[in-house]
Amino acid sequence: MSSLEDYLARWSAAHGGIAPRGVVLAWLRVVHVLVRPLVRRRVPPGVLTAASLACGVAVPLAVLAGRWGALAGAVLAVCCALLDGLDGAVAVLTDTVSAWGRVLDPLVDRVGDVAFLVALVLAGAPGWLAVGVGVLTLLQESVRASARLPDVGVVSVWERPSRVILVSLGLLGTVVTPTLPAATIAVAIAAVLAVVGFTQVLVTVRRRL
Repeated sequence: MSSLEDYLARWSAAHGGIAPRGVVLAWLRVVHVLVRPLVRRRVPPGVLTAASLACGVAVPLAVLAGRWGALAGAVLAVCCALLDGLDGAVAVLTDTVSAWGRVLDPLVDRVGDVAFLVALVLAGAPGWLAVGVGVLTLLQESVRASARLPDVGVVSVWERPSRVILVSLGLLGTVVTPTLPAATIAVAIAAVLAVVGFTQVLVTVRRRL
């Protein structure tokens, strides 16, 4: 099993030489602890990717079950994000990173992003606003992928962690404070972050090209 330092070095190499700091570094420390038993048991990263996809798709389905289903949806969203981090960590630590995995991972992420927004709409958020957030999210990732920069370019305010946090809080809010439009508030905040995030990525890409 690789040490934390080795894992961080491999992660940095796989992400264009970016040195993990702050929240990202803290997250990678947690992932390294959680991934160790998976590596020892030789769990294939593809299994974790499939589990992440299943959790993401299950989020809006859980919301259909009503108030307590929204709570389950919030938990599933967190599990989706956690599994998304673990599959990459397993691939890095077992030297099984593949071209197909690099294609599949962002695809599963985008399916999850859409599923999260659908869940918030089912929880009461306006559909038109959620569609706008979805379009901006996909545009942000499309611009980043099309630019083909050697690194992520910039870590915007609207990345995967922000999306997971908002959908989780939005769904949790419908359970804890049912009199407040928690889902609508979550999507409204998401809209602001999506505009800022897309702008950040677009400006960075324009400067780098």
